[in-house]
Amino acid sequence: MAYISQLKYEDAPDKTKKVIDEWVKKHGPLTNMKETLIHSIPAFHALMEWFPLEEEIESFLGERAVNFFCYAISTTNDCLLCSVFFKKILDDANIDFEHFDFTEEEKLLIEYGQGMVKDANNIPEELFKKLKEKWSEEQIVAITAFATIMIATNLINKTLQIELDEELIPYTKRK
Repeated sequence: MAYISQLKYEDAPDKTKKVIDEWVKKHGPLTNMKETLIHSIPAFHALMEWFPLEEEIESFLGERAVNFFCYAISTTNDCLLCSVFFKKILDDANIDFEHFDFTEEEKLLIEYGQGMVKDANNIPEELFKKLKEKWSEEQIVAITAFATIMIATNLINKTLQIELDEELIPYTKRK
């Protein structure tokens, strides 16, 4: 059971309703996580910076690689909500993460994301050399910042025990 309620539109203060209206107009309905975050507008805005960063890194990594990166981070971080969210994306694309033939770039991103979760203080120098062979310093900073917001999202979901969205539940039953 979630520790913090989901703030429903009808119960939200007017200034919060305005933020919700803007979000819904641009992105669609709020998820359980967003309905929880919206209790604090600054917290909501901080974590929603995930989306502009996602767009930026997708421009040079591609959507599939970004989804692999997020799934690897979320499963390594043991975040059920985010893991299932990205599992749904992969399942819907008929991708079995455990048996997929990743590109070298995708393998590098997965290793980097998992390394950040496991021990961000000890990312091997060799891994950074490989990252620099593929991407500019600006791109590596964007990838890293995106990963940190993904990790923060994982922590919010785990700490507050935000429940799975209804449409994700069937994906917990799939292999």
